[in-house]
Amino acid sequence: MNTYAMSDKAIQQELGRRVRSLRLRRNVTQKALAGSTTLSLNVIKSLESGNGKLSTLIAVMRELDALHELENFIAPPTISPLQLAETQGRVRKRASGKRIKDEAKEDLEW
Repeated sequence: MNTYAMSDKAIQQELGRRVRSLRLRRNVTQKALAGSTTLSLNVIKSLESGNGKLSTLIAVMRELDALHELENFIAPPTISPLQLAETQGRVRKRASGKRIKDEAKEDLEW
């Protein structure tokens, strides 16, 4: 899936299709999923059509035993040993607002 070539709506619809596919692979009806997540049937249908909320997605993923897949959603940030040494172990707390094009020229606000 080339997400950069897709509109936001197209990405939402693709995520909805994937949730539906996962539900079907688990052999769970929309009605059963709605009952087990305490969400309405319309909310489940809305999520599968690409109009759901993040909280709904999390609840459905939890019920379908696929919450671990969210690890791939936004990968945890990694820091190189060199960057760690430069920052002396401090964690960044705010953005500078400047666009950084070359990581070698980073002027981080720590």
